[in-house]
Amino acid sequence: MNWRALSAAGSKTLYPVHRLHGVILLLLLIFTLLLGMGNSLHSRMLWVGEQTWPNYYLLDPDATEPTCRLVMDVDAEVEKRVEAYEPDPDDLFSSPPDPEAIRKSLEKNLALCQEAHFRYQENQKHATDALAVFKAVEQGFADFLLDNIELTKFLFIGMFAMAAAISALDADHIALRLPRNRAEWRLSQGMQFVVNGLMVYSLFSYVGRLSSSPGSEDAMVLQYAWAAVFGLFMVINLVRFLSVPARMRAGTLAVSSGLVLPLYCAMGLVAMSYFFFVDGYSSGLAIYFGMMTNLSSMFINIGLYVLVGMALKQTRIPELLLNVIKPYHLPAPMLASVMIFATAFPTAFTGASGIFILAVGGVVYDEMRKSGAGRQLSLATTAMSGSLGVVLNPCLLIVVVAALNKEVTTSEMYGWGFWVFLMSATLFSVVVCKTQGNWKPRPAPGAFRKSLAELRPLAPYAAVAAVVIVAIWLILGLGFNEYSAPMILPLVMLALVYLDSGKDHDEQGHSRGRAFWMRSTAAASDSAVHIGALLALIGFSICLGGILERSDIVHALFPENLTSPWLAMLVIVVMLTVIGMVMDPFGAVILVSATIAQPAIQLGIDPLHFWIVCLVAFELGYLSPPVALNHLLTRQVVGETEVLAAERTGSFWHRYERLLLPLVVMGPTLLTAAFVPLLFYAL
Repeated sequence: MNWRALSAAGSKTLYPVHRLHGVILLLLLIFTLLLGMGNSLHSRMLWVGEQTWPNYYLLDPDATEPTCRLVMDVDAEVEKRVEAYEPDPDDLFSSPPDPEAIRKSLEKNLALCQEAHFRYQENQKHATDALAVFKAVEQGFADFLLDNIELTKFLFIGMFAMAAAISALDADHIALRLPRNRAEWRLSQGMQFVVNGLMVYSLFSYVGRLSSSPGSEDAMVLQYAWAAVFGLFMVINLVRFLSVPARMRAGTLAVSSGLVLPLYCAMGLVAMSYFFFVDGYSSGLAIYFGMMTNLSSMFINIGLYVLVGMALKQTRIPELLLNVIKPYHLPAPMLASVMIFATAFPTAFTGASGIFILAVGGVVYDEMRKSGAGRQLSLATTAMSGSLGVVLNPCLLIVVVAALNKEVTTSEMYGWGFWVFLMSATLFSVVVCKTQGNWKPRPAPGAFRKSLAELRPLAPYAAVAAVVIVAIWLILGLGFNEYSAPMILPLVMLALVYLDSGKDHDEQGHSRGRAFWMRSTAAASDSAVHIGALLALIGFSICLGGILERSDIVHALFPENLTSPWLAMLVIVVMLTVIGMVMDPFGAVILVSATIAQPAIQLGIDPLHFWIVCLVAFELGYLSPPVALNHLLTRQVVGETEVLAAERTGSFWHRYERLLLPLVVMGPTLLTAAFVPLLFYAL
């Protein structure tokens, strides 16, 4: 893949564009988005109703006149009831009625009747046709939301099925390397067929368990839906196994051929081996993968963030932002430092580091190479550009942590995460400038004025984004924060794509609407590939984590005689880093919440401290071999040829700087974040 092509303007995509699939997924995501905004919309409708018709909640256009007696002679009624009393000879406790009690009861009923007639009269004053129509729409919408609470789960299954099917068709699931010959291609497809088949077997095993439990019909329907999805994947794998692409040359398997297996396959094989052979729990794979269904809203948000990242790639915004710093002619080390600081905040807004790399990594790599940086430094900067922002507001990962763990809040984690980001980004700058040299900028005369002038093209984008955010607030009463960001940002980005459409020379002759259609469907098509690959990895990461939860590993690591927070923190640092090396961060957070968090907190580790360490360890983990997820995604962006070419010359440091630099930066950051705070509460 030519890395220079990735920085070109216009409609850009890393994969074959499946416009039909892209349109379906885009509509599915937008419908899910609107459904997620349903509660806010209904609250706004109630607010509008109250502002338009006072006491809207009490008004009923179909109200009927009360039938109770509005006028009553209380004294006469009391006397009548007292006189009507006849003692019951069979009732030992029979006694004459109390006239005062009867009087109080009648007076209370009369007051209630008068109030009912008053409400009816007031209701009639406002019972217009407009109220009837508005009330019917509002209550119909409320009934729709109540009746479709479970719909989100099936929308998530549909989104996963669509996206993962495209990933399987294009053979774009995340692996340590790509197949290089026909034998490796068939190995990859064959093992995917096996793992998907094992999942189907586990799902039907779970259905067998559920069939003996009353009231489990809804859960069984979900299992059948998942079985249909993985059955579809098996069909795709079988077709791709038999239909080998013509570009694949003949060849045989080698020792390294196992690296072509998608990571989700390796995780599925390990998990199923444990559940089946060790634990005797054949439905384990289905149960742990099904946890995604219970958290479907969270994983749909991941899909929405992926769409945000891919839509960002369809605009000129990354290039326009980089144009602001170009007049300073920064040398490569300083540019790398600026990139790390500047890209952290967009990373937080795209929800996860990998999404940002896929969206903007090509531009970052391009600019680093143009500044004279070597391939290794450019690759390291690209990989780390999508990692340091995971502790900043409004990153979804922290929202997930706070949702699963009530001991911490998002505001606390964002506050301390900001200081951790400053520490790691500063350390990166120091290391790069020290190892590379020639870091002092030499701006040309008038660079500041030129830089300010480059801000002018960004003004329309900022204005449109502000208008969309304010409009959503005015219409729905939904303010922009870490919880609403997954719903608001896709609409903002689609508006920015529309603004940017038609401005590229390749789109001359097309209307803005046509150009927007091409870019948005291209973004949705790329989103499908990444959503499918990412969610498959997350799901099987959770399955892999099930081994840790069901085994005695946690008890062995945190025995009852372990009372020192310092030793506990050492164990936590090692364990979390290893988890981060082999698991997706979202799946890892779910695992750690269920297994490690509570034992660590009970040993005296502050909950906020624990989760900050957890996030930093995950940052180190997905920059570290053997998986190094961010490096794999960087390879997808810049091409395997660039990565291999970067390892051929220079000293050991320069040949492997893309791997060593993140370790040198994040290692000390993790140790500092883990042990320095203990000095203040664990001595």
